[in-house]
Amino acid sequence: MNTRASAVLVATGRSVPHVAAALARGGVDVAGSTDPSGAVPLVEAHRPQVVVVDLDGDDTALDTVAALAATVPQVPVLTLYGEPDHAVALAAVRAGATSHLAGPVPPTELAGAVRRTAAGEVVFSPGLADVLLEEFGRPAAERERHLTERESDVVRLVVEGLTARQIANRLVLSPRTVENHVQNVLRKLRLHSRASLVRYAIERGLA
Repeated sequence: MNTRASAVLVATGRSVPHVAAALARGGVDVAGSTDPSGAVPLVEAHRPQVVVVDLDGDDTALDTVAALAATVPQVPVLTLYGEPDHAVALAAVRAGATSHLAGPVPPTELAGAVRRTAAGEVVFSPGLADVLLEEFGRPAAERERHLTERESDVVRLVVEGLTARQIANRLVLSPRTVENHVQNVLRKLRLHSRASLVRYAIERGLA
């Protein structure tokens, strides 16, 4: 997957050069960078494919994620944090992040996560989705009981970050059938995107 993607970087001053350089080395075009206070106007001006928000070193970064999700919901947010803190990951997803990476991330992995997020996928550091579902899940609501067993399988694999083709291979289905299952789940749960499905599944404990 060599397609370039554009991103706006939101980070504190000291981390901007490091993260921007990592994105550039991975083949991501950085359209602009700012601290959290300038995130919304910069994203509205540039309309990048993804916003990368570094959560390290700024207590307002999560508020910025929420503001971006409310103001420019069509632009997905990828959050970064320097260590695998599950509480931070859950807070980021609840605030509106589509994807979350924890710990030191090689430039190629970071760029790949940006491209996948831009393509509508959900990306978590390995094992993070399972931990979030296990530790922070909530009991299922009544309408979730209307999901079929196959739809529940698809939801679990979407949360793990698998693509439609990967899910199809895992469940021995066609990619089109997988997409149909995803759309049926979104309709049943009254959701509008894969990102909102992942947030919902993590908060509600769907697995």
